[in-house]
Amino acid sequence: MAQTVTAAERDARQLHARHTGATPTDIAVGVVIGRTSEFFDFFVYAIASVIVFPRLVFPHADPLTGTLYSFGVFALAFIARPFGTVIFTAIDRRHGRAVKLTLALFLLGTSTVAIAFLPGYDTIGAAAIWLLALARVAQGVAWGGAWDGLASLLAINAPPDKRGWYAMLPQLGAPLGLIVASVLFGFFAGRLSADDFFSWGWRYPFFVAFAINVVALFARLRMVATPEYAYLFESQDLEPSPIVETIRHEGRDILVGAFAPLASFALFHMVTVFPLSWIFLFTKEGPARFLIIEAIGAVFGVGAIVASGVISDRIGRHKLLLGSAIAIAAYSGFAPQLLDRGVAGEATYMILGFVLLGLSFGQSSGAAAAQFANAYRYTASSLTADLAWLFGAGFAPLAALVLAGNFGLISAGAYLLSGAVCTLIALVVLGRAGTAAKDQF
Repeated sequence: MAQTVTAAERDARQLHARHTGATPTDIAVGVVIGRTSEFFDFFVYAIASVIVFPRLVFPHADPLTGTLYSFGVFALAFIARPFGTVIFTAIDRRHGRAVKLTLALFLLGTSTVAIAFLPGYDTIGAAAIWLLALARVAQGVAWGGAWDGLASLLAINAPPDKRGWYAMLPQLGAPLGLIVASVLFGFFAGRLSADDFFSWGWRYPFFVAFAINVVALFARLRMVATPEYAYLFESQDLEPSPIVETIRHEGRDILVGAFAPLASFALFHMVTVFPLSWIFLFTKEGPARFLIIEAIGAVFGVGAIVASGVISDRIGRHKLLLGSAIAIAAYSGFAPQLLDRGVAGEATYMILGFVLLGLSFGQSSGAAAAQFANAYRYTASSLTADLAWLFGAGFAPLAALVLAGNFGLISAGAYLLSGAVCTLIALVVLGRAGTAAKDQF
């Protein structure tokens, strides 16, 4: 094997070997906890990038420009994430998965909680911008290293007729993380005065994120130490491969796989970050009420993700993703304008958007995984996820707000439509390679 197993991992595996091992349900719990932690961190920052950082870090700019600057910093994590994958893959190969995850989640938690202590521009000047950017880059590097292969482990251990069901479980972390982050921010924004909220209230969710990361770390390490994980690692199903070698052998499928979920990843930010920025900037509504609307929409998203597992097992993932991309394309033509139709329009936009997001996002993670050879699947899947988030989500809030601010909400719909078209093209390419393989994961 290309890597050595650390003493800590070996001892943990011996401990767990005394038990019956991890069932798919046990693995699912670990996966959901881990993903919820990651997405909670993600949404805590995303919400703050709309309602806090433009005022705290960019007070010299007008509100729209300050938000655009904030979204520029927001995108840095997606640019840094592939570099994190490269760095932590090397650590994984040399020191083991447990060491990699511990370092990655420690970096994620540290960079997240560091933001809670960030002074404002009025206190330290431009240094506030650089410190925020540094923390955001560190978050991106950490997310690249937080890839643990547990979703693949879950899919491999799932019953053949339930692969769609088990594939959707990791995706539940996104709406669950959003619900907690939205409610937490909504509580502080609604209960505190503006001065208190911008002085200290916004900082508490970042402290909570650090605590949740600690819980997620132990949940993941427990799974990494199981005999099932060790077996799949040693049989190369979950062994990290060299980055250059992986790209040389799987580059085409990595690129196609990155575009396959583009519609759902673009929609991801079109129903989370972008609408909050539009409401905050272009209406008289405060953020607290809309954050609750977002949390309610995310509940519908949870239901839709669960439904995606059932539907996928009946008709196949490929057909579900195709149908979802077509539905997202139709949604892009009329839905953004609903954000200018008051509370009823906002709620309709969010609920319908989250339903479509759940159906597509629930099965998007494994759209190309089965195309990869076993020896490269772990690293290739990680790179595919990095590029999908970069292309589909990294600049989505920035691009949508620039378009909507200059040309109206309908132009934001055009941006979403472009993502749906890219997904349809990628799925056609994957379909020509044979849809049977895609439905294995």
